[in-house]
Amino acid sequence: MKNVLVGQSGGPTAVINASLAGVYETAKACGAPRVYGMQYGIEGVLKGNLIDLDEKLADKMDIELLKRTPSSYLGSCRCKLPDPKVDAAPFEKLFQIFAAHDIGAVFYIGGNDSMDTIAKLSVYGSSIGSDIRFIGVPKTIDNDLMLTDHTPGYGSAAKYIATILKEVICDSSVYDLRSVTVAEIMGRHTGWLAAAASLAAGPDCDGPDLILLPEVPFDEDAFLARVAELAQTRHNVIIAASEGVKNKDGVFLCDLVSTAGQLDAFGHKAILSGTSRYLADLIRVRLGCKTRAIEFSTLQRCASHLASRTDITEAYQVGGGAVEAAVRGETGKMCAIKRVSDQPYRVETEMVDVTQVANYEKKVPADWIAEDGMHVNENFERYARPLIQAELNPIYINGVPRHIHL
Repeated sequence: MKNVLVGQSGGPTAVINASLAGVYETAKACGAPRVYGMQYGIEGVLKGNLIDLDEKLADKMDIELLKRTPSSYLGSCRCKLPDPKVDAAPFEKLFQIFAAHDIGAVFYIGGNDSMDTIAKLSVYGSSIGSDIRFIGVPKTIDNDLMLTDHTPGYGSAAKYIATILKEVICDSSVYDLRSVTVAEIMGRHTGWLAAAASLAAGPDCDGPDLILLPEVPFDEDAFLARVAELAQTRHNVIIAASEGVKNKDGVFLCDLVSTAGQLDAFGHKAILSGTSRYLADLIRVRLGCKTRAIEFSTLQRCASHLASRTDITEAYQVGGGAVEAAVRGETGKMCAIKRVSDQPYRVETEMVDVTQVANYEKKVPADWIAEDGMHVNENFERYARPLIQAELNPIYINGVPRHIHL
């Protein structure tokens, strides 16, 4: 067992540090002499910024705080490595750094783009005969990774969305006025997060009346007709809309309010904001209703005080499973979650080919979406409800949660 290197990349989640804890504790249990962390992901490694985690995570309390700390403890980046066949320079530098620190395994916690990094490192390593193992650890609130039942981070974001939407629904009933509330939820190309708004429904709450997903092109006339129909019978109409909803021409609704324009290193729009404002204005002007727009924004990915205990547990497990796979000699893989049963809910980890994950997106299945395209059905409920179960409370000091930081 040689030394281990672990990094975090892309947007953070409420449980990404639980995966880091899983990698760290399992690596130490398997005999890794030292565990290093990438400060600011692979970009930080290229600058020589490695952290000795044995010095930072000195005792069990540090690990417990790490599990309960939101955002990326090690820092993150959105650095796209080139095709090693086109430009091998950064790979040569990285492998020199790996050799200097006697690294035997590299783990990268992230989403689609992070799996792209692991795939390229694995391919380059194989081409030069390196015995370093490269393993991806899934993470994303978007839940859009292929070959895994779901992704760590999604369950907690879904729990937050369902909880906050219930509270918004309560708030909307304060005044004796007919109104429409549009809640904007994250999700650039997939509607997993917006669909989670449906989990607000229960004996004490009807949940959202409409849910708009990127998987279904927005039909303005059909939408307005449905809102008008609901407004006749509902005191307050509640709409959950993904930020990534597009019209029939493929234009983001948010771009009809303002054009963000800027793209990140992977070609994604850096800012998606304005969908709820566009829809609220459209309803107000066309239907004459009182409206309000709410953006849940980055709170969806950092609300560790509302994290799902199921999510935290599974985030830790995929971190540990990744290390165990590396010890077995596997490389170029991602540690995925395989659902064994719905009732009782039970999952296990399995290793999948990272090249079949990188740069692909998993959509909400068509048969989980209502016939009119403006809600989800019981198939989604059966899938998502187990992921938001139970809680792991923060450790409160002086009235606020205690976190750990570098």
